[in-house]
Amino acid sequence: MRSRIWLVRFLIGIVLAWNVQAGIVFILSPASFVHAYGLSGIPGEAAVRGFGVLFLMWNVPYLYAAIDPVRFRLGLVFALWMQSIGLLGESYIYFTLPLAEYVLRSSVLRFILFDGAGLVILLLAFFLNRNTGK
Repeated sequence: MRSRIWLVRFLIGIVLAWNVQAGIVFILSPASFVHAYGLSGIPGEAAVRGFGVLFLMWNVPYLYAAIDPVRFRLGLVFALWMQSIGLLGESYIYFTLPLAEYVLRSSVLRFILFDGAGLVILLLAFFLNRNTGK
């Protein structure tokens, strides 16, 4: 049972680490990403930094779920909902972009893959955590 809890923590921690890493990179190095989103200059960098802040903000439930997935089971449920909304929203954005916007479509597709993988990992953590208790 304890090893199962540690596996759940590890799985949630993977997604948490990916998200936090992305947020930090967007905040510290926005110039590397502005062109991928059709942005430029200081306003573009500010927007990318804002994305980074959002990455950090929405990971609060992931953090609690990783710390104690039994006690903070609802944090994992919130993380699943958030990850699902991200995947669905990004997919909608992707399919509404003109085909000629290949750089932007490629950037959005990376987020779809990123969030899709995160969702699969979180679902695995959720199902492993379902029958655990204190």
